[in-house]
Amino acid sequence: MLYPGALWRLNRSDKVVYLTFDDGPTPEVTSWVLDLLDEENVLATFFCLGKNVEAHPTLFKDLVQRGHRIGNHSYSHRQSFQTSTHIYVADVENAAKFIESKLFRPPYGQLGFRSFFKLRKNYSIVFWDVLSEDYNPDCTPEQVVDNVMRFTRPGSLVVFHDSVKAFPRLKMALPEVIVRLKSNGYKFGVLPI
Repeated sequence: MLYPGALWRLNRSDKVVYLTFDDGPTPEVTSWVLDLLDEENVLATFFCLGKNVEAHPTLFKDLVQRGHRIGNHSYSHRQSFQTSTHIYVADVENAAKFIESKLFRPPYGQLGFRSFFKLRKNYSIVFWDVLSEDYNPDCTPEQVVDNVMRFTRPGSLVVFHDSVKAFPRLKMALPEVIVRLKSNGYKFGVLPI
């Protein structure tokens, strides 16, 4: 209701889940995630930071060539509520120089209304309905798995992070989540453009 037209969840009648990864590409982590997804025959959507794409163009190209969907996660991961609309939108547009995508996910899930209405003219604004909390050092990998399994339902958009900060939990939780979702009859999709 607050963000008309924003994506929180997709088709609720199909048993499809949408794995998404924020903050990459990160050499120490993204390559591992890509290899795991290949092994499991799973495609995902990666919301990339422009500064990381600029720093790691070969890794970003690999991500795209493996068939994953990409989205814009801003250039420098600013907090919308602490940044003027002009500067925030300019940061997103700066990322667009490196990331050709009409999908945008706001860092921290924060998006001021002025920024939302400006950005939705050119982007599909993507939030989520399941937050893994893999970024939280107070969570155990088991809690990350539980967060995903407890709240995932048909059409869920699940957030993970391909970042160094999240990796200690991600590397243990992600393989388990994929196995459990498959055993529960879920298929995996990428977000529509």
